Amino acid sequence: MNDALKSLLDLLALEPIEQDIFRGRSRASVVPRVFGGQVAAQALVAAGRTVPADRPPHSLHAYFLRPGDPGAPIVYTVDRIRDGRSFTTRRVVAVQHGKPIFHLTASFHAHEEAALEHQEPMPAAPDPLTLPTQAELLPRYADRFREPDMLQRLLEARAAVDLRYVEEPPFATPGTAREPRSQVWFRTDGKLDGPEDEPLLHVCLVTYVSDMTLLDSVLLAHGRGGWAVGDVVGASLDHAMWFHRPLRADEWLLYDQESPTARGGRGLGTGRIFAADGRLVASVVQEGLVRAPREG
Repeated sequence: MNDALKSLLDLLALEPIEQDIFRGRSRASVVPRVFGGQVAAQALVAAGRTVPADRPPHSLHAYFLRPGDPGAPIVYTVDRIRDGRSFTTRRVVAVQHGKPIFHLTASFHAHEEAALEHQEPMPAAPDPLTLPTQAELLPRYADRFREPDMLQRLLEARAAVDLRYVEEPPFATPGTAREPRSQVWFRTDGKLDGPEDEPLLHVCLVTYVSDMTLLDSVLLAHGRGGWAVGDVVGASLDHAMWFHRPLRADEWLLYDQESPTARGGRGLGTGRIFAADGRLVASVVQEGLVRAPREG
């Protein structure tokens, strides 16, 4: 486990300050606001800490309300909406400077055996170990980033995750429209063991990563390189996930992403996350703000 992953796990170890109230910190980001995946993951941790461990999360629905301040703590207040025989529901509001910046509703489900089960097949993808690491890939495009220190900021922001693009990312081919579909393999950069090897944390880590690349497919459709090269003003607006089967964040997961539509300054990204053995473990949908700089 590298230091970056240890730091990320430390961020997810929220401080309980009162019953159903938790405090979290932030880590450095490549943009002057809190990374959305961090807020979503911390909010899910807060909700999960009020639910029995034998009820893992099966879905979350969230809205990003205001940009988060990376220099200030975030307070997460959990509302215990319902505790049923099979399902538990929690609502979480993240607050900074007296104002809500994020709202999440999560549902947890007790395990049950059911006769009905199916899934779509895993799409074809190369072995992740044949693909370049971030440290190998990103320097190739350093001259295209809008700021001199952008390469280092990107590498530091993603250091906790071993993320590998199947095809060239949007910032590699700005100005060239491509099919609105992208794939990445990812896993944490190190194994989780001891207290960190907890099902809830694995799900929260996947939630964290799910916000990193989901809107890439929107950018590809329009030949935009993204905020890293300065030809898009963007932000996550909402985020929804469904967890279908048990998963491990420290084992390879294929994130298959596409964009069915974009209009009016908003783009929709959808994703399916598969384990390396072909199991569909999660589905993701997000709408994001995607404007050309002159529209921002």
